[in-house]
Amino acid sequence: MHRRHFLASLLAGIVSLKFGNEAYAADSNILLANVYRNDIDPADYWVSEKLDGVRGVWDGKALRFRSGNPVHAPKWFTDALPAVPLDGELWIGRQSFDKLSAIVRRDVPVNEEWRQVQYMIFEMPDAPGTTGATFTERIALMRTTIAKANVPWLQQIEQFRIADRKTLATRLKEVVKLGAEGLVLHRADASYVTGRSDVLLKLKPMLDTEATVVGHIPGKGRNAGKLGALLVETPEGRRFRIGTGFSDADRANPPAIGGLVTYRYRDLTSTGLPKFVSFLRVREDF
Repeated sequence: MHRRHFLASLLAGIVSLKFGNEAYAADSNILLANVYRNDIDPADYWVSEKLDGVRGVWDGKALRFRSGNPVHAPKWFTDALPAVPLDGELWIGRQSFDKLSAIVRRDVPVNEEWRQVQYMIFEMPDAPGTTGATFTERIALMRTTIAKANVPWLQQIEQFRIADRKTLATRLKEVVKLGAEGLVLHRADASYVTGRSDVLLKLKPMLDTEATVVGHIPGKGRNAGKLGALLVETPEGRRFRIGTGFSDADRANPPAIGGLVTYRYRDLTSTGLPKFVSFLRVREDF
């Protein structure tokens, strides 16, 4: 980034930006995960691997990102999907998010690239026959629906049961060692709900969430003339800096003011600020 452009961007960072944007508005219409807590009994939940993919919501006619924007998938990919609502992850494999992101965000899809993509289903929101159904019952309906569609790129994320917290911790270590992000817990007796809820929980070695970029803090030393840190704001209005996790390319062309970024952290302080924060990526809502 040229110094002139960086300084202009820095000045723009004094503008205060809130979270009343379209991405967060769209989020309220789908089920989102809370963070697993040790006082929760995992025996009440179905458990699955947390895929590092891109959320895809199918309403029976159109495929959209969690932002509500359309996924420009090839016609053959969507024409083969069943005419019932589905929710899941577009995915090509563990530790392949950047490659997947490049494929699914193109305005003009490349057939050869999309042949690698699978639509991994974990929920069936408001589908016929699911009103008041438990998640256990929806698992069975998903299995039947996917088998009937008989589409190679449409798959169900494996769901399994865990007896206790010790077994859950062991399973987490196993999947992380294989390159997975972590685990997801979905309450077995829950009806379908939207928004953030303990119905759905995520369990990872490092937590992550999103914040809005409200400023660019200039770097010093080897980062002079580049990004030193991001000033970000949480949905609750708390502000803090993210100074690590950036590549040289990120520092030369930092995430835009007003954009959403995903960051990792280990815990929260008594005032609700994240500890041991590092930048992960720009949130790709497309």
